Amino acid sequence: MNFKIIIRVLGFLLIIEGIAILLALLVSAIYNEHDLNAFIISAGINLSIGGLIVLTTKNTNKNIGKREGFIIVTLVWVVFSFFGCLPFILSGSIPNFTNAFFETMSGFTTTGSSILSDIEALPHGILFWRSIIQWLGGMGIIVLSLAILPVFGIGGMQLFVAEVPGPTPDKISPRISQTAKTLWVIYLGFTITETILLWIGGMTVFDAICHSFTTMATGGFSTKQASIAYWSSPFIQYVIIVFMFFAGTNFTLSYLALKGRFKSVFKDEEFKYYGLFIIGFTLIIFIGLLVSTQLNAEPAFRDAFFQVVSIITTTGYATADYLKWSPILTILLFSLFFFGGSAGSTGGGIKIMRIVLLLKNSYYEMRRMLHPNAVIPVKFNKHSVDSKIITNVLAFFMLYITIFGLSTIIFTIIEPDVESAMGAVATSLGNIGPGLGNVGPAENFLHIRPFGKWFLSFLMLLGRLELFTVLILFSPAFWKR
Repeated sequence: MNFKIIIRVLGFLLIIEGIAILLALLVSAIYNEHDLNAFIISAGINLSIGGLIVLTTKNTNKNIGKREGFIIVTLVWVVFSFFGCLPFILSGSIPNFTNAFFETMSGFTTTGSSILSDIEALPHGILFWRSIIQWLGGMGIIVLSLAILPVFGIGGMQLFVAEVPGPTPDKISPRISQTAKTLWVIYLGFTITETILLWIGGMTVFDAICHSFTTMATGGFSTKQASIAYWSSPFIQYVIIVFMFFAGTNFTLSYLALKGRFKSVFKDEEFKYYGLFIIGFTLIIFIGLLVSTQLNAEPAFRDAFFQVVSIITTTGYATADYLKWSPILTILLFSLFFFGGSAGSTGGGIKIMRIVLLLKNSYYEMRRMLHPNAVIPVKFNKHSVDSKIITNVLAFFMLYITIFGLSTIIFTIIEPDVESAMGAVATSLGNIGPGLGNVGPAENFLHIRPFGKWFLSFLMLLGRLELFTVLILFSPAFWKR
C-alpha cells in the first residue's frame, strides 16, 4: 500500500478546498459580514496543511493502484467534511461540531439534509459556502482533481472508477483527465445557463448562483427556509425542474446532445425509462392531487412534476409539503426514494440503469423457467449485458435493501417513530434530503441525537459512493498483500 501517495493526494485536495473557501471569503467581503475572519482562518488552515503535506511528499511514487484509489476516494469526503465545517463553527453559524460536520457531510455528499432552523439569518458567505460544497460534491471532488492535477498520472483511472462506480462508467475521451475536464465544462455551462435564467425569472444574482450550484449538484440546499416554495413564480420552478432533469441525466448523453447527436440520446434505453418513470409518476400524482385537494390544474401539475423530478433525481428541493397529501401519494413519492438518477449523473440512489436491469432480469428469469434450454440474455441498448454486471447489480440491490432495513431497525432506537426512522435512513442512503415524519420537507434534522447524526452521516457517505467503495475497506482481504 502506497500510503505516501494517499497523503499527498489528500494534501492537494485540501489546497483545492482552501481555494474554494477563498471564493466564499470573497462573497463575505462583498457583503461585509461578520463571517469574514472565519473564512480567513479556515482558508489559512486548509492551505497551510495542504501545502505542508505536498511539500513534504515530493519524492513519492505517484502510481495509484486500485486499493489506494478506494482509500483516497473514501477519505477525501471525510477529510473535506472535517475541514469544511470550520467556517460554520468559527463563524458561530453552527457552533456545535456534530451539527457542523453533519451539515458539511450532507453538503459534500449532495444529500441536502439540514439542521438549520433559520437559514435566512445566516450571512451570505456561509450560504454561499453551503452551496459551493454541494456543487463540488456533485460532479465529484476526485473528478475535479483529475481535471486539473497532473499528479494523479497513470493511476487516475482507479480514482475515476472508485468515484463514479456505476454499472458501466463511460469515458468520453480515451484520456481520463480529458474526460474529467469535458464533464466539468458541461457542468459549468449548465450552471451558468441556469443562473442567468433564474436571475431573469426574478431571483437575485446571489440566490440564482446558489440555487444553480445546488440544482446541478442535485443537492437541494437553498438560501431560504421554505426552499423553492419561497418563490411562487411558475417560471422559476419550471426552470429548476428542467435543470434537475439535466442533472439527473447521464452527462455522457448531455455531451452527445451538445454535439448534435440527438438520435443517440433518444435511443438510449436508460434515458427512455428515466423519462417514462418521471412522466408516469407525475401523471398519477397530478390526478391524485386534483381528486384529493382544491388545487387548480396547473398548480397541481407543477407541484406533482416538481416533487417527482426533485426526488427521482435526489435533489430534494420542495415546493409543497408532500406529507400533507393523501397517504397513497406520499407512499408513491417514498417509492421514488429508491430510484435515483441515471448512471453517470450527479444523482444518488440505486440508479435507473440498475432498476431497469433488475426488472429485465426478473422477466427473463420467468421466461427461462418456461424454456430451460433456451439462451435468453439480458439486453440493454441492444447489447447483451455481461453476466458479471447482472451479478453486480443484484448484489448491489440486495446490499442496498439490507442496509436500509438494518439501519432503519438501528435508527428506531434513536427515533422511535418508525415512519421518521425509515424516512431518515432512506433519504440519507439515497442522498435525497427531506424524508418522512419528523424529518419531512417542512422539518429538519436538528432534533436528532448526536449518535443519530453521525450514523446518518455514514449512510450519506455510503450512498454517495454507492456502497462498495466504502464497504470494501472493511474487508480483511482488502488489506492483505
